[in-house]
Amino acid sequence: MITPRRSLKLPITLAILMIVMLVALMVGWVLLAVIRAGETDYAALYWTLLSVGTTFLVLILGGTIFYLVLTIKTFNLNRRQTNFIASVTHELKSPIASLKLYLQTLDRHQVNEEQRSEFRQYMLEDVERLDHLINHLLDAASLEKSRVEGEVENVDLAAILRECGEAVCLRYRVPATTIQFDLEPCQVRSTRMDVDMIFRNLLDNAVKYAGNPPRVVVTLYFHDDQKKTAVTQIKDNGRGIPVPMRRKIFGRFERLGLELEREKPGTGLGLYIVRTLVRRLSGRVRVMDAVPEPGTVFEIRLPGIQNLTEDAGLQSEDTPPHVARVG
Repeated sequence: MITPRRSLKLPITLAILMIVMLVALMVGWVLLAVIRAGETDYAALYWTLLSVGTTFLVLILGGTIFYLVLTIKTFNLNRRQTNFIASVTHELKSPIASLKLYLQTLDRHQVNEEQRSEFRQYMLEDVERLDHLINHLLDAASLEKSRVEGEVENVDLAAILRECGEAVCLRYRVPATTIQFDLEPCQVRSTRMDVDMIFRNLLDNAVKYAGNPPRVVVTLYFHDDQKKTAVTQIKDNGRGIPVPMRRKIFGRFERLGLELEREKPGTGLGLYIVRTLVRRLSGRVRVMDAVPEPGTVFEIRLPGIQNLTEDAGLQSEDTPPHVARVG
């Protein structure tokens, strides 16, 4: 399970309370009608019942609104989970079917050494695809675990960015120059695994959704403000993200469009992992337009430590433009 199942105690308790208040309200209105019809001197009781009935009516109205909001959230979560199941099913079925086909071909037909080597390469790529999917699911599941304080250390952010960039370029079989770096030496206080998951997911998305040919620029600098902030900007040359979706994309299982109409594989968990880990590190992530050219900029701000003893080096003079916050 990626997330624990929602408890039914709250909606059941709320429904019971609303039913009880509704019954009490009906009884109270009947008593009010009897009191007024009998023209008895029960003014205090009359106003007491009227006040209690009005309070119950307001509570029932508030409970109804809350129940409606809860229902909408549940519907949206179910929709995202349906997309997630369709995505994971496709991601599992495709490489398994491919592996089965290659193994059956090797078993039933005579192939030369060149074809055998080619089949092994294809099968290795399918296994790597499955391994990436499983690791993604395990990363999402591990977010529920508390972090061990002893694992926290000063992490070299520039080195992590370069390592993640190399791994992503290898995964998508693109040249190493696809990702250009402009990095200042600085560190963050965190676990190496958390920082690696944040930027591996962001760089994976940047290359996956970049234009043709893909081009990604990563900028890291130390902002010497009161909070001592390490600012990382990852800019791609893709189609961009619509403004209304810039908050939603950080939700669990959230992806743009319909699952069966997408061209890019994924589970909708990458940016959820990013947002959760950034918040755990007391940081902030936001989405911006890569003006004036098309594309998207993800900016991550983390509490940082300036590292003046190491030189991360510069590989590119390209830096994402400063733009207004929109998400």
